[in-house]
Amino acid sequence: MNLPTHAEDAVRLLETTDVDRLDVGVIGFDQHGLVRVYNRTESVAAGLAPERVLGQHVFDTVAPCMNNFLVAQRFADAAERQEVLDAQIDYVLTLRMRPTPVRLRLLALPQAAHRYILVSR
Repeated sequence: MNLPTHAEDAVRLLETTDVDRLDVGVIGFDQHGLVRVYNRTESVAAGLAPERVLGQHVFDTVAPCMNNFLVAQRFADAAERQEVLDAQIDYVLTLRMRPTPVRLRLLALPQAAHRYILVSR
């Protein structure tokens, strides 16, 4: 299943569909940074069971390699400005694995319950 190109449509789909059906990794977190959505694709690829991830802080515990200006700061800036965030970046994951090139899509809407990091490997 492909995600829509517009941020509003993509977030709406993520909020209303079974994310385990997606072929991209999905990490959804609330306004406090706590992971609330973690799909099967990401669990298998990262080697982390949902029980270890759900309820944990996304940038402090789950993905500290994304706690930087390229990822975490973009979410913080969008939230502070009450702006839509829809950015795609090439990235290299380094935590718990050998360096793995990925493409990230960062999605956030001011009014949405969750913010999302989509991981394409």
